Amino acid sequence: MAPAAATATATDLPLPEQQAIWIRIRLADNRDVSIIHRLIHQMAVFERLTDLFSATESSLSTTLFPSPPLPPFRSFTVLILEISLSPIPEDESDLDFPPIVRQIALGSAVDDPEAEAFASPRGGGLVVAGFVLCFPNYSTFMARPGLYVEDLFVREAWRRLGMGRMMLSVVAREAARMGCGRVEWCVLDWNTNAIDFYEGMGAEVLQPWRICRLSGEALRSYAGNEDDRGGRI
Repeated sequence: MAPAAATATATDLPLPEQQAIWIRIRLADNRDVSIIHRLIHQMAVFERLTDLFSATESSLSTTLFPSPPLPPFRSFTVLILEISLSPIPEDESDLDFPPIVRQIALGSAVDDPEAEAFASPRGGGLVVAGFVLCFPNYSTFMARPGLYVEDLFVREAWRRLGMGRMMLSVVAREAARMGCGRVEWCVLDWNTNAIDFYEGMGAEVLQPWRICRLSGEALRSYAGNEDDRGGRI
């Protein structure tokens, strides 16, 4: 007989009497590209930045999952957050990053109208609820490597349940294991809920710093001319 997790369907989420769910955080691969693309688009909508969204499934596949793959956290790394109504069988197939499984109690039933659209490509009735993407960086002041979190996103139905904290803690754990000096990320200045959350974790929000970015035509124009244009630093 198949385990209960394998017989559930994505549309089973949620059940009114459901009081607990199981969460799995696992390493993404090329099978997850379609869902990663949809999650990024949802994030762009939430952050009011859809005008900057140009990613395609093809470009994500090519850049995030090259062949042969690099070890996790040594290059671009995506972790997928999945939800199940039933216990998730252990899976140690990925020895580079064994999946992390946790059970959490729910205060009330969760209504996820997008559950079917975000059914996990791994099957088993699992539903993708979010993702985190990070990659290595380096601090010259500390003379130590670090990890930079580019994206951390949980779909609306599953927010305020501690899932973002779980994903960030996994990145922090890996950074500590690798001997990194720090984990860094950015937050939009209008997102006061996120700022309060990060500060409550003990993160320092660095007010004096500003992001500088060359992209699009400005990047192509500047890259194409090595002559001094003035404005020397």
